[in-house]
Amino acid sequence: MYEHAWHNLTLRLGNDLGGFNDQINRNPQFLAFTNTEHISRPITFSIKSVGSDDVILFTFNQSFGQARVGKSTEALFSLAALPSQWQNVFTRNPQPPYQSFWGLYGQNIRQEGVEVLGDQVAFANYAHIWRAMLDVLHDVHCGPNDISEQLQPEEDFLTGRYVFVTTKAWGRCKIFYEKSGDATCGLDIVFLHTAGSDSRQYHGVMNDATMRERCRMVAFDLPSHGRSFPSPAYPVGGHFNSEDAYMECIAAVIKALKLRQPILCGASMAGQACIAAAIRYEEVGVCGTIPLQGCERVEMKREWHDKSPLINSATFNPEWVYGMMCPTAPLENRQLLWHTYSGQAYGVYHGDLDFYFNGWDGRGRVETIDTNKCPVYFLVGEYDWSNTPEMSEKTARKIPGAQFKRMPKLGHFPATENPTIFVPYLLEAVEYIASRGKAVV
Repeated sequence: MYEHAWHNLTLRLGNDLGGFNDQINRNPQFLAFTNTEHISRPITFSIKSVGSDDVILFTFNQSFGQARVGKSTEALFSLAALPSQWQNVFTRNPQPPYQSFWGLYGQNIRQEGVEVLGDQVAFANYAHIWRAMLDVLHDVHCGPNDISEQLQPEEDFLTGRYVFVTTKAWGRCKIFYEKSGDATCGLDIVFLHTAGSDSRQYHGVMNDATMRERCRMVAFDLPSHGRSFPSPAYPVGGHFNSEDAYMECIAAVIKALKLRQPILCGASMAGQACIAAAIRYEEVGVCGTIPLQGCERVEMKREWHDKSPLINSATFNPEWVYGMMCPTAPLENRQLLWHTYSGQAYGVYHGDLDFYFNGWDGRGRVETIDTNKCPVYFLVGEYDWSNTPEMSEKTARKIPGAQFKRMPKLGHFPATENPTIFVPYLLEAVEYIASRGKAVV
């Protein structure tokens, strides 16, 4: 009976709208997103259960929002889902993939019945605003999620500088890198950032005391990403990526920094790069890899929003990835991901996704990885709807000797979301590779 009542969202959520209307206009995130004169007229969207025309309408303009009961015909666009799906979304500490509407609308596990109706451009351009409004309604209805606490560091142990690296694909590039940890007694590990982002993702891990004692850690920004300078090989907005370009760049950084056959670790696009590096370990110069959120192939229809002249990529791209994280991860860490994705240059994310979705193909190749020479340890966060745990595990099973572990309370960006939870898993993987006698100590 309770689930059936979600067929009409006005019955389940209507009594919460008074509290929502009070809180939305005091919510710092909503006010920051709507503080623009561009919103010169009221914009209305709705959420609805499939099969019902009775909806919750949300209207916003500059620094003001409200919600009311109404009909879907009044909305510029509507977010539609099945009653049971909305019930799971509006739950405290939701289980994956119900952490947000993006989890339902996601790439590889798009749920049956989930659809965006109406103006698709408005849906994408106002993604940050409708998501913030749904977050507030969620908290009014069932209470805020139990967000993990995180100790604030008193000191930062990272140092950064630049190095020139030359590759065939990207030319001579000025690359930014950071390092931390014991340079004399630890083993080397190189961290790779995700598509369209940079190595600030690893600050929590690289400042961890145990990691600093055990490893010499290096993280670098790919050419045209983050604090690295743009590649001279293509015009502004023309970034491209491929397996060969990626592998050559990693090998060149390892050589330039005189690293000692490091372990390679990275998530998402970088997780796939870790698998490719295990296939080509001699060429790249690694002793083992730790793919995070990686698999042999991501099959999906590409979305067009990430490099559209009609869509603001500085708000859409971070929103697209924001819903891939665990909803109980520290807010400051999730906001760091949003910030770094918002700050990348136009076309960088799109070019990286050309590798993540279409360029990388390990089918028929992962089986050739020799884990006696290059151990592989898969780690995957359970809240990821882009590279799901099932996809990673399926790939791991094809590699003789590969290890796999699922990580609860983490998502697509485990190293950034919650380093306190992630580091023990990472150390386990590091120690496993070291115990195989492949890591240079």
